[in-house]
Amino acid sequence: MHKMTSSRPYLIRALYEWIVENDMTPYIVVDALVEGIVVPTQHVREGQIVLNISPRAINHLRLSNDEVAFSARFGGAEMQVSLPPRAVVAIYARENGEGMMFREEGGGDAPPDGPHTPGDTPVKPKLKVVK
Repeated sequence: MHKMTSSRPYLIRALYEWIVENDMTPYIVVDALVEGIVVPTQHVREGQIVLNISPRAINHLRLSNDEVAFSARFGGAEMQVSLPPRAVVAIYARENGEGMMFREEGGGDAPPDGPHTPGDTPVKPKLKVVK
């Protein structure tokens, strides 16, 4: 079986476009503990930060396979924000909560709960509501 690249950057781009085209405000929830991120640490709460990535709130958005990057103002000071897509925990529309939470990416091609055989009891995903 061929190992595929992460689908997360593709889904982030698609959901961002969908949210913006519906005249809503895209927010991302970021795991602030992921190595290599540059975010305003004063706004990190419980290891996460929620960022408004609407075209009105930021400049120079880059949603590539390797990086989510943009510039924005925090407390009046401009800052360049940069993070790998694997740090994005969720993307959603502020107005109605529509969007997607992402599972942790492991080292294999298994589905989120691992492979199942008949008779297995599926493990329920553990989700945290972020507002």
